[in-house]
Amino acid sequence: MSATHKLTNLQLELLKLFKYELPDKQIQEIKSLLSKYFADKATDEMDKLWEENNWDDDTMDNWKKEQLRTKYE
Repeated sequence: MSATHKLTNLQLELLKLFKYELPDKQIQEIKSLLSKYFADKATDEMDKLWEENNWDDDTMDNWKKEQLRTKYE
């Protein structure tokens, strides 16, 4: 089985940055930085949707009560 997936531009850029051996502590710090970056981006997008759709606490309460599963027969 051959690999047919190309690396993304982000993966290629990270490979350039990490051509040197790093201590485990630094790797953990970098993972945390990347996690925080992507979590912040997701939060920004959710905030944008929240404002565009005029969602509020009642919206969340309604979502919690929704029954989205189909009945098993």
